Amino acid sequence: MAQNPPPTASGRVTSLHLAARTGDPTYEVVQAGAVTGRGLEGDRNYWAGEGPRPRRRGQGRASGVCDVTLIEAEALDALAHEHGITLTPAECRRNLVCRDIRLNPLVDRQFQIGAVILRGLKLSEPCARLEQLVRPGLIRGLLHRGGLRAEVVRGGTISVGDRINPLPYDV
Repeated sequence: MAQNPPPTASGRVTSLHLAARTGDPTYEVVQAGAVTGRGLEGDRNYWAGEGPRPRRRGQGRASGVCDVTLIEAEALDALAHEHGITLTPAECRRNLVCRDIRLNPLVDRQFQIGAVILRGLKLSEPCARLEQLVRPGLIRGLLHRGGLRAEVVRGGTISVGDRINPLPYDV
């Protein structure tokens, strides 16, 4: 089966968010370390071994677990415009809010943010838990535009303002 050509548009990180523990409110940071197989340093309680991780590399798609979550700022804009639901970047509970790049085409693709290489695993569809934590109506408003779940292929530092570039090949 032939693969679709890789996406060519690049975008940028507009905000970066972590949470101390699962279910806690997220807080904004200007940069975070991305570690292969672990995710973002300090995000939720995964680093203490209390969260749904660890997992063996390559199992993110099957297990539903991922290292990093991303969402398009344009999806948040559309949620406000189309459904009257204003959601701040921190309230969307995704690690990275991005602008000027379509995330859905990055499923099964590698992309680079700064020096970090990630692989899109699957769409991050909104769930009842997100709606419960944040606001009713989110599931309908973010369906098929709730973001992307990704795994860290090559670690490094991700900073607000970093460019996001789809890679034409896997590294």
